[in-house]
Amino acid sequence: MKTPHRATDWTVEITRKAQKQKGKLPEDIVDALQALWTELKLEGPVQPEWPNYGKLKGRKKEEHHCRLNRGRPTYVAVWQVLDKQVRLMEIKYVGTHENAPY
Repeated sequence: MKTPHRATDWTVEITRKAQKQKGKLPEDIVDALQALWTELKLEGPVQPEWPNYGKLKGRKKEEHHCRLNRGRPTYVAVWQVLDKQVRLMEIKYVGTHENAPY
């Protein structure tokens, strides 16, 4: 069942590249990514309760990241705000920490 869309919800998209990366992840990491997606949608881009959450500094665009698990290999997600006024962001990377684009 779909939850009703609230005026304060964010739209969270996932890039084609991140969608392909998601397909190669272990099931528990996909579950963590789904939980993150839900929180991004409901609460916005700032997610301090997620492990190692941070805003990526020195970027032209507002980008954020966090860990999706503890241990090795460590999986991370990177997302960016595309438009604050229309409340739009996209997940642009999901995968191992070693290959993260930062």
